[in-house]
Formats: sequence, structure tokens, C-alpha cells
Amino acid sequence: MTEQTRPIELHYWPTPNGWKISIMLEELGVPYTVHYVNIGRGEQFRPEFLKISPNNRMPAIVDPEGPGGGPISVFESGAILQYLGRKFGRFYPADERSRVEVDQWLFWQVGGLGPMAGQAHHFRQYAQEKIPYAIERYTNEVNRLYGVMNRRLADRDYLAGEYSIADIACIGWVKPHENQGQDLNDFPNLKRWFETVMARPAVERGMVLGREHRRNIADDEEARKVLFGQRAR
Repeated sequence: MTEQTRPIELHYWPTPNGWKISIMLEELGVPYTVHYVNIGRGEQFRPEFLKISPNNRMPAIVDPEGPGGGPISVFESGAILQYLGRKFGRFYPADERSRVEVDQWLFWQVGGLGPMAGQAHHFRQYAQEKIPYAIERYTNEVNRLYGVMNRRLADRDYLAGEYSIADIACIGWVKPHENQGQDLNDFPNLKRWFETVMARPAVERGMVLGREHRRNIADDEEARKVLFGQRAR
């Protein structure tokens, strides 16, 4: 395992995407420091943050001990998980066949579970106008995706066989299942996986990080304007 002597800088806010990286760093047990990016107050648009995350989204990391010994910044949670998995040789297999298995489920989360669950959250909780079609559309799609996971987990403990960055990527998006209109009792294999992963100490530590900063966006008009009114600027 690579030894990390200087802490990795984690630019973070306690959301399902942020949890991916806090969990991974806790699982790895490497030193890191946290720079909170208050996305409800527009801190993601600060020039110093845009230098490392041009999409004005967190999480992002800066590793002072990157390839060749020099610093490297990485944005996009999936890319960060892959980078950390490669560097430290854990939770991301070196064997190509096994790595493809992990990549498939990682990209499934990044392109499917996360965006669809996010839209379910938006229309079910945050949208000032309740649009029945949108609520039904995204609630049903999350239900379908939960069904995909449930079938996948019928004959295995984790999404890609061994516990991996695919599981780390997905767990934070299943945690708020009630807000997505889902009942895990309808998905027994997924429920078993959820309880197993949530019981990991590193997962608990990663999700606790910054909990005191979380607030209900539905009741925060300033945050709503920042998060839901973005255009090219």
C-alpha cells in the first residue's frame, strides 16, 4: 500500500456525493484535511475552488503527493474514487476483468442512481410547485433502479463481488431512500446490502463528517436560489 505522508485536501459538503469521498478516505485510513464548500451559500463559485473543480461542484481533492511526487487535483466523485483506488491499491481491483465489473456499477451510479434519486429529491421535497407527473416519473425510476440493485445482489454480498468503490459510490444515495419514496422492505437483497455496508465503521465516520453543517434546503430560501437557479455565468 502506498504510504501517504502529507494529508490529502478534501473539498467537501455533507451530501451523498461528498460522502463518497469521505467514506473512501476513512476506509483507506490515510491522512486528510477537510475544506468545507458551503454549496448553499455559493462557495462553489469562488475562483480558488473553480481552479480545482471547473464544474463548480464538490467534492474535489488535492493530493500533494500525486503522480511523480507533485500535486494533483481531481474533481468528479467517480474519478476521485478511481484515482484513490489505483493509488492505494484498495477497493479497486488491479485485475482487468474484476475492474470492469467495478467500473460498470460505478458508472451506473454516476449516470443513473445519483441523477435520478437527485431528481426525486428535488420534485418530492424542494420544488415549490408540486408537479405530480415529475414526482411519479422520478419516484418510479428510482424504484426501477433499486430493483436492478436488488436483482444484482441476489447471489452476492456486494455489487461487484468484493466490497469496492462501487458500493461506496452507491450507499449514500440509498441512505435517504424514504425521501425518494422507497421502502427497502420491498427489496430484501438491497436491504441486506444496505445494512451490511452501513455497519462498516468507516462508512459511519464518513457520513458523520460535517453533519452539523447540514440544514433543510426546503426551508432555506437563500440556498434554494443558489442551488436551483444556476445558469452559465
